[in-house]
Amino acid sequence: MSTIPRAADPRARTRRGLAVASALVLGTSLAVATPTAANAATGCEVDYQVNDWGSGFTASVEITNLGDAVNGWTLGWEYGGNQQITNIWNGSHTQSGQTVEVTDGGHNASIATDGTVSFGFNASYSGSNDAPTEFTLNGVVCEGSVDPGPDPDPDPDPDPDPDGRVDNPYVGADVYNNPIWAENARSEPGGDAIADQPTGVWMDRIGAIEGNDSPTTGDMGLRDHLDEAVEQAGGDPFVFQVVIYNLPGRDCAALASNGELGPDEIDRYKNEYIDPIAEILADPAYADLRIVTTIEIDSLPNLVTNVSPRETATPECDEMLANGNYVEGVGYALSELGAIDNVYNYIDAGHHGWIGWEDNLSASAEIFAEAANTAGATPEDVHGFIANTANYSALREENFAIGETIAGTPVRQSDWVSWNQYVDELTFAQGLREMMISDHGFDPNLGMLIDTSRNGWGGPDRPTGPGPETDVNAYVDGGRYDRRFNTGNWCNQSGAGLGERPTTAPEPGIDAYVWMKPPGESDGSSEPIDNDEGKGFDRMCDPTYEGNPRNNDNMSGALPDAPIAGHWFSAQFQELLANAHPPVQ
Repeated sequence: MSTIPRAADPRARTRRGLAVASALVLGTSLAVATPTAANAATGCEVDYQVNDWGSGFTASVEITNLGDAVNGWTLGWEYGGNQQITNIWNGSHTQSGQTVEVTDGGHNASIATDGTVSFGFNASYSGSNDAPTEFTLNGVVCEGSVDPGPDPDPDPDPDPDPDGRVDNPYVGADVYNNPIWAENARSEPGGDAIADQPTGVWMDRIGAIEGNDSPTTGDMGLRDHLDEAVEQAGGDPFVFQVVIYNLPGRDCAALASNGELGPDEIDRYKNEYIDPIAEILADPAYADLRIVTTIEIDSLPNLVTNVSPRETATPECDEMLANGNYVEGVGYALSELGAIDNVYNYIDAGHHGWIGWEDNLSASAEIFAEAANTAGATPEDVHGFIANTANYSALREENFAIGETIAGTPVRQSDWVSWNQYVDELTFAQGLREMMISDHGFDPNLGMLIDTSRNGWGGPDRPTGPGPETDVNAYVDGGRYDRRFNTGNWCNQSGAGLGERPTTAPEPGIDAYVWMKPPGESDGSSEPIDNDEGKGFDRMCDPTYEGNPRNNDNMSGALPDAPIAGHWFSAQFQELLANAHPPVQ
């Protein structure tokens, strides 16, 4: 939750195109796998999955080519109800009544033998929402996979990734539903509608590893959660999400989320925290799980934005920059956890309203790269980055764009955007990904996660279009979905709603939208509360607070009567439900 100030007018960057990931959707799903013949010797398998919220749904469709290579494709099907596609990505579509045809998007026109392509779309409906029962590929009805004949090289069958990792751990997999969070959600009116969604399991203290009756994990330790994950998996591909969050001097710029370890206790972090976690994750009993780690939120960007000589500096962040223990700790976690074949490390990367300005972003990228080459880590230990963890930045701002000029003033100069390079999390995540690949040598298949647990900003006040064009501030403020006073506000934000449901590969370069922060768990107390968890009182969680340089001296926008960080906050959960976008039905 630390956030940050605007910077001087930065230079624009040119971004290369991003690779397209394959897509499936998490949540309520209905799979159809049908062999298809298209052209002379082509078969395919279609996986159609939906996340349904009652009056609409998000679908992801993956086509696997089982025969000869395809160059240019159209997939067709018939709906049995009144489903209507409203928008689509990674393809284009035509729909006449119940008949739908989706054509490749150009960049994904070719499908090699055994290769996959994917696309996704949003749709509305009423009544039933049955999945299609038949697909056609290039006009040919699915009839069966093609017999490839004798294997010309029957001996070797090499795995393209020797360590056994897949390109995107979320593809083809369900994701762990934390029973502790699910019980809390179901205890709330209307909570049943989302209680089956996957959320992260937070290891926020050494005691959480064995179980410490925390509100997040209850009496379940890490092994208990992993055992439950194996049971939920039932032998199928399955993702378990865990947040690694206990650095020495944790969150040096936000008292609400301070931790148990002092600034110099790097040895305790390694020996009593990371090493036991690594030992558990490496247990062969969990080898079939795909374990996704979020590595130390709100740490590395603090070493850029909240250190001297910046106006936003804190003595605590100056100390962590000087002693090197944030970089050392992150590097050690990457190295030890990355050595486990089924672990996928994602480094926390702040959010666009924190490090989206060019000088913040480039400096943060350098520190990310430094950490990935420290304490035995290499960039190969980094599967990707996660943006917006436990934050509120809108996924997409559709009513204004960086390149626009209104009444003679660029949108970038508006008070809200304030010279930032980005206006939302999707473009920020894709831009950071590009920078880490092109400027710092990370794998071209690097993936991004975006936490959408609390960035929906729906409800009756959600703008339906741009603001008036009388001046740039009226235009931006009237059209922005994010209704915070400032993008630097991070604590229990009033008016926030649930965002996109957890979704796999929704956009190029994005491995998944996730709910890493369990909705309904507080960011921090709105007044001082004694506790034994090392968590302090941060005025940014006080609804009467009038701000500081980190939020340009705006009101905090925090909800009243909040408990300490991580504890269940019923009023916030109810507000997130009410303001969800897409809505919860």
